Amino acid sequence: MTYIPRQIEPLLKKLVGQFPAVAVTGPRQCGKSTLLRHLFGATHHYLSFDSPLLREQATADPKLFLENAGDRFILDEIQYVPQLLSYVKILIDQDREKRGRFIFTGSQQFPMIKDLGDSLAGRIALLDLLPFHAEETASIPKLGGKLASPRAAFLHACIHSAFPELNVNPDIDRSMWYGSYLQTYLERDIRTLYNIGELREFQRFMQLLASRTAQILNLSAFSRDLGVSVNTVKKWLSILEASRMIYLLSPYYQNFGKRVTKSPKVYFLDCGLVCYLAGIETEAHILNGPMAGALFETYCIQETLKTRLFQGKRPRLYYLRTQNGLEIDLLVEGPERELFPCEIKLTKTPKLDMAGSINRFKTLFPKLQVGAGRILCLAEENHALTKDVKVQTLAEYWAWLRTIG
Repeated sequence: MTYIPRQIEPLLKKLVGQFPAVAVTGPRQCGKSTLLRHLFGATHHYLSFDSPLLREQATADPKLFLENAGDRFILDEIQYVPQLLSYVKILIDQDREKRGRFIFTGSQQFPMIKDLGDSLAGRIALLDLLPFHAEETASIPKLGGKLASPRAAFLHACIHSAFPELNVNPDIDRSMWYGSYLQTYLERDIRTLYNIGELREFQRFMQLLASRTAQILNLSAFSRDLGVSVNTVKKWLSILEASRMIYLLSPYYQNFGKRVTKSPKVYFLDCGLVCYLAGIETEAHILNGPMAGALFETYCIQETLKTRLFQGKRPRLYYLRTQNGLEIDLLVEGPERELFPCEIKLTKTPKLDMAGSINRFKTLFPKLQVGAGRILCLAEENHALTKDVKVQTLAEYWAWLRTIG
């Protein structure tokens, strides 16, 4: 398989040179193993706990397993054998100056982070990897520069997804791949790591959630539509969030009291998965169907999150909705707590009135430190819409995000 360089590589190499251990978390098939084997395959012994035999060996005698693993190693899917971590801690403490000795991956962020935080606090660096960033996808030689326009890149993300295998091997049947992916996810991760009763109900929940991507989360509505308790919905959401299937965009309500909505908005982290779950298959349906705006908003949020995470930066992303009807799709917070409001519009020709919400936001909250507003759309050139609001191409927007501390 052709290797596509990842934007996280410089940061990963730096941290491996600074910490005794590094962990890379992310959803299945996002490229964790390929990345680590490409960068460190010559220096580290690779072991995957997807293998039941290796899991059994590591569980039966953790100390012996680590002694036989070599001096430097990559342990893939460490969440299956968390008991190893206390022994790893002992080995690290025996020689704290030895950098880059242990590299872990995991597909379940929350349980893994808890285990790593408890066992290896101060000894480990944590990184998040998601499927290809739009710029990484555009660099694939087989695509031959076909994704240069924002429209083409957005459509490609919806039809072919951002998962590496579907992009590097374009002949793979997309529906078959996603069907197999979800089956593996449900059987290996959900059934193995969580006490889920009926997987079919959980899959129904995923389908319903996909149809509501980019919407404010309404737990009671999901509970009613699925016939399960609110607590069950909360548990299922936490599982999807932990496995990096979804992202919950927090509301910005600092000191605003009851004037603003305080529920998060939910976004899937792969537009292709949304389209698969929602049965969306054609360009016309993507661009003109009832979910068109939600799909583009999901695309912009997922790529924004990747841009931040691949630089090792805290996302610091929010949205705002007030009780009197003001809504800002995205607020990016800078290092000095300044806010950059962004409106997301599925159009190539943004109009002057699209700056209205941003201008109103500045007027309603004069005490906030607010920077230049942005309209994120399918435009192929930057230009000023008003004095304080600019239309920015997505490529320029990604580049700007990397300058925010």
